[in-house]
Amino acid sequence: MNAATPSAPAAIRALSLNKIFNRGSGEEVIALQNINLTVQPGEFVSLIGPSGCGKSTLLRLIADLIQPTDGELMVNDKPPHQARLDRDYGMAFQAATLYDWRSVAKNVQLPLEIMGYSPAERRDRAQKMLEMVELGKFANHYPWQLSGGMQQRVAIARALVFEPKLLLMDEPFGALDEFTRERMNMELLRIWDATKITVVFVTHSIPEAVFLSGRIVVMSPRPGRITKIIKVDLDYPRKFETRETTRYFQLVTEVRETLREAHSYEG
Repeated sequence: MNAATPSAPAAIRALSLNKIFNRGSGEEVIALQNINLTVQPGEFVSLIGPSGCGKSTLLRLIADLIQPTDGELMVNDKPPHQARLDRDYGMAFQAATLYDWRSVAKNVQLPLEIMGYSPAERRDRAQKMLEMVELGKFANHYPWQLSGGMQQRVAIARALVFEPKLLLMDEPFGALDEFTRERMNMELLRIWDATKITVVFVTHSIPEAVFLSGRIVVMSPRPGRITKIIKVDLDYPRKFETRETTRYFQLVTEVRETLREAHSYEG
């Protein structure tokens, strides 16, 4: 089981963080408002809320893909831009975004090519990561020869191949069928436990958030605010049977009711 290490610098610290798009214009959109959040090293934290509430915006701020309007944001005790330059994080999106003309191994090696690793080290690291996601025998296949779940495992391997401290995931399993999604949840927890990495995971699925997370950050409709942070007191390692426990259903209900109280849950 991964455990937060409070003595170490926070993996993510946001203080009074705001993001406004088109500020000062007639099309101004307040995407995030007064976000205060600390994520400790080794945590698995999920962001959940209605569409348009700013979950992905917060993830992109952490990744330095966009900049905050005001407030403070630190990643591994440094500004997000420096964390990006230092390759402190990897990212996985809903679409695997693999290159069909590159083999599975070559897709995983891509970040290492950009970073200037030698061919031998690229091969060794990529193979190690493929074996960790149980795709070692598929190194010479091409993405179009793999199922959706296998493609996502390749994308996760690529995100982890340079050994980042933080993994940012934006609905990576949203397009998968329910059975494959549940299996990918198990795979992700296994990888998380093996790597001791910090994970911030965006999802629309309440059951998925409860099954994966140590804490769930529930967000309100736009302007996105943190409504509540729910601690998930289910023991790790989690199993398929975890989803059948009374406490699991209680937590699912708590998250759902928190969303309803924010007038944001439709179903």
